[in-house]
Amino acid sequence: MPAFDRRLQCYAITDQASAKGRDDAAVAEALLRGSSSCLQYRAKKVAAREQWRMAGILRRLTRDAGALFIVNDRVDLALDSGADGVHLGQDDLPVAVARSLARRAGRPDLIIGLSTHSLEQARAAEGEGADYIGFGPVFATLTKENNVPPVGTAALAAVLEAVALPVVAIGGIKMGHLGALAGLGARHCAIVTALTSAEDVAAAAGEHWRVWREARDGRAPGA
Repeated sequence: MPAFDRRLQCYAITDQASAKGRDDAAVAEALLRGSSSCLQYRAKKVAAREQWRMAGILRRLTRDAGALFIVNDRVDLALDSGADGVHLGQDDLPVAVARSLARRAGRPDLIIGLSTHSLEQARAAEGEGADYIGFGPVFATLTKENNVPPVGTAALAAVLEAVALPVVAIGGIKMGHLGALAGLGARHCAIVTALTSAEDVAAAAGEHWRVWREARDGRAPGA
């Protein structure tokens, strides 16, 4: 990563399927109001023109909130919107190609994250020059279609031990998991439906991130 950024530690992601009809801008604004320090725009089934429009809105919201803005999959959209980074999947552009495109666009600072689902993929991502990895799904999740089976906490612990990159734990994470994840040594966590499906997204985000920060810092929640 160009420089380690603590804002990766509280990582929220948009998700139209669980948003109860609310648009991405409304959900994003609530997630940011709830102290999410990183926001990923993920909209796999949204038309390209609408993705472009929404990315511009979310870039402004995240800039005003002092949060990182990451675009899922699309390097072109990340560069055009002025996003801080792009998050790639195993079937997306290779990290080296994304890095080359970013440099040619005058953005050598673009953060490049990569989803991984095994220790081998995590090690490969580090070797390929990813700035951080998402690892999971740690627990069962229906957020993504055709998702791989949950990898479990033992696999997460092995990856945390094996790689020096920031590792963002992701997949089915709920409030009750946060203490155990922190106990494994996880310092970065992505939460999706537990936030985006809440009646009060801002309140849910605020409470989840409060518990996560306290667990990560070794304090009993509420202490």
